Amino acid sequence: RLVCGDVGFGKTEVAMRAAFVAVQNGKQVAVLVPTTLLAQQHYESFKDRFADWPVRIEVLSRFGSNKTHLKNIEDLANGKVDIVVGTHKLLQENVQFKDLGLMVVDEEHRFGVRDKERIKALRADVDMLTLTAT
Repeated sequence: RLVCGDVGFGKTEVAMRAAFVAVQNGKQVAVLVPTTLLAQQHYESFKDRFADWPVRIEVLSRFGSNKTHLKNIEDLANGKVDIVVGTHKLLQENVQFKDLGLMVVDEEHRFGVRDKERIKALRADVDMLTLTAT
């Protein structure tokens, strides 16, 4: 699915609601964004929204220690992380999910060809939600 709207029209809100439904059905959610700043913003938005729910949310970007990233990657593979927000790091070969059910891609047009090929490979098995303002 594609959600298209100007800045401030609720695309992230739609993504959060879709993520909530996926997590409630026992699936993991990946939110893929093109920049570390956007990753941090989405991470904080998701953390605030799901603060009252038993949902574990983590972030993968160039910020943070290598030890933390390795722990988060391990926990993703073990199913301990429900929602992960991240940059291109989410597309690396060492990032595996136990049961990925939804991938939200924000600003897909800002990813390169190789990244888009990896995203396309996931599409066969995972529900996709693409957010764009263009």
